[in-house]
Amino acid sequence: MRRHALHPSTQRSSVAEVCTAVVALHATDPASVYLSALARSPVTLADVSAAMYESRSVVKMLGMRRTMFVVPTEFAQVVHAGAGLEVARRLRSRLVKELRERPTEPVIDGDPAVWLAAVEQGAEQFLIEHGEALANDIAKAEPRLRTALVPTTDKKWDVKQNVTSRVLTLMGADGRLVRGQPAGTWLSRQHRWAAARSVWPEGLPAMPEDAARDVLARRWLEAFGPATVDDLKWWTGWSLGATRKVLAGIDTVEVDMDGTPGIVLADDTDPEPEVEPAAALLPALDATPMGWQQRDWFLGPHQAELFDRNGNIGPTVWWEGRIVGGWAVREGDVVWELLEDVGADARAAVERAAADLQPRLEGASPIPSFRTPLERRLNDHVQ
Repeated sequence: MRRHALHPSTQRSSVAEVCTAVVALHATDPASVYLSALARSPVTLADVSAAMYESRSVVKMLGMRRTMFVVPTEFAQVVHAGAGLEVARRLRSRLVKELRERPTEPVIDGDPAVWLAAVEQGAEQFLIEHGEALANDIAKAEPRLRTALVPTTDKKWDVKQNVTSRVLTLMGADGRLVRGQPAGTWLSRQHRWAAARSVWPEGLPAMPEDAARDVLARRWLEAFGPATVDDLKWWTGWSLGATRKVLAGIDTVEVDMDGTPGIVLADDTDPEPEVEPAAALLPALDATPMGWQQRDWFLGPHQAELFDRNGNIGPTVWWEGRIVGGWAVREGDVVWELLEDVGADARAAVERAAADLQPRLEGASPIPSFRTPLERRLNDHVQ
């Protein structure tokens, strides 16, 4: 609760500081960024938008596990070199292979890898010259983005698809593009693209991959340790061998986590100071519950109610550093349900947290991209 800025006494004053507290905010669901920031800071919805799209103190980018994150701008080079570049290599290899092996419309003339590089250059140059743009507008300026992979079977999933989205996503992973303003409100899932040079005039700063991974692992351990090696492996998306290689260069000590072996930074072995009990309402895919692969120690028996079928966590109610229920927004009202009896003090604290959050949503009713049983149930009736 202290380290992740979830306790009233440790809240942060800016969106960038919120990101730093948890290394990076999950951004697969656009609403998660805003709600995660509101849970840890007195910022407004407008403040979050301004940080991402005006001052650019934080940027939205593809990172660990090919997942969208919002990170402090000064930390982006670490995420890019430590995780994004490997994602980009995989995306490029797969796309080039398909362009070589599958029929395209129109037919690609020459080496697909060379063709792809030229398309990327054209798209990037358009954004440098014209600023942010939606994918369709970029494709109008660079028509080769509309090149389609043609179906080769009669399978339902094998459909004709142009490469626009895949190329732009690849360029994002490669550090050449960043996500820009949403097409609609802060809840919109459609976004504009911008050249990375609009944030970094000389381009996203380069960093040696090994050095970036070292920094990334240290920062994660500072925020999420003690934890298991598998937790770090899962969160970063690295292989087990790569994870162990990184940890070999970091001074850690082994600890016993209630029978499970874990690690912690060698200079971080002192007990964490106690804090007064506090409640928190965290959104779907919040960085705190998504920070570990092993979640039983704070999740308890509530997985079936709070996760969807693909393992995505929904909105959660926290008390004293563990999950005790869930919440939702129904027609602008914050509603919640506890999944266990945690006493009158906890109920009162959750009620206060919900009452504090509701006006800060400014009438919006964010619905998670990944619906969970409890969130669906809460949206069917008011508590």
